[in-house]
Amino acid sequence: MSLTIIDGGANTPLAEAIAGTLAAPLSRRIIGRFPDGEAQIQLIDPVADDDVVIIQPTGLPPDAHLIELLLLADAARRGGAARVTAVIPYFGYARQDHDGGRPIAAALAARLIESAGVEAVITLDLHSRVVESSFRVPVRNVSAVQLLAERLRPLLPDDAVIVAPDLGAVKLAERYAGALELPVAFVRKERVTGAAVEAHGITGDVRGRVPVIVDDMISTGGTIVAAARACIGAGARADVFVSATHGLLVGDASARLQELPLRALFVTDSIVAPQAVPQRLERVTVAGLLACEIADVRSARSLPSERAPSRTEEESYVSRQS
Repeated sequence: MSLTIIDGGANTPLAEAIAGTLAAPLSRRIIGRFPDGEAQIQLIDPVADDDVVIIQPTGLPPDAHLIELLLLADAARRGGAARVTAVIPYFGYARQDHDGGRPIAAALAARLIESAGVEAVITLDLHSRVVESSFRVPVRNVSAVQLLAERLRPLLPDDAVIVAPDLGAVKLAERYAGALELPVAFVRKERVTGAAVEAHGITGDVRGRVPVIVDDMISTGGTIVAAARACIGAGARADVFVSATHGLLVGDASARLQELPLRALFVTDSIVAPQAVPQRLERVTVAGLLACEIADVRSARSLPSERAPSRTEEESYVSRQS
């Protein structure tokens, strides 16, 4: 079964890199807008009987890119695709996973993607595991932690400490700490508004140490800035490392981060870089990691009577290449 890769338009450089790694050309398509702003999709190359993989992070802006993903999947299905897989490096709406008078947007997005004919989903460091459990089709949530940890490793002194900027990032911080063999601390925070965050103390020893603040994403930068200031206020050295999978960097995030004593800031290329980025920002590509996962999914599907065993989150593209 032929592999057809479709670039959803939200991150063309990443789609091109994944296609290059898999030695598969990008299928031609048209993504446009009617005069009223309505999305217009057309597949130019035939996809009948193909194994179609759509590369489309759903962020910046999430509404438009989610709709484009849905329309591309539906077009592939109507074009006779044998299978449709959605590779969603950044999953928008993953933070809206609680009710209390609000929609559970993560679950709704999952249902919409399924309804468009998607049979499998590959994601990267989901903000909430609620998203994964909301799907009724197979989901592989892979992690960039090992890639980012390996990039950090040669830069960190022996007295570094991994810092979770809030309780929600503790498990992520523990994975970084395990990979780098470093201690962990975490900041107790309170979110005041969507952009404003207050820190209320640190659990763990940061005094005299170099803080390495880790999170799954950087949106406005408020959480990272509050954590860095809390660490320095608690006696940590004013040499801050930051690592996050998704660098949204919306609003004045870049200016906020630029005010910190940053030694290095690492994010992946899961989404397209905004125009304004901090000077010390470096992007680590996840093209090889996602290409490897696509190949694994295709291999699992080819088994006649059994499914290939799922990889655990601790397994990584880095270890497999060594």
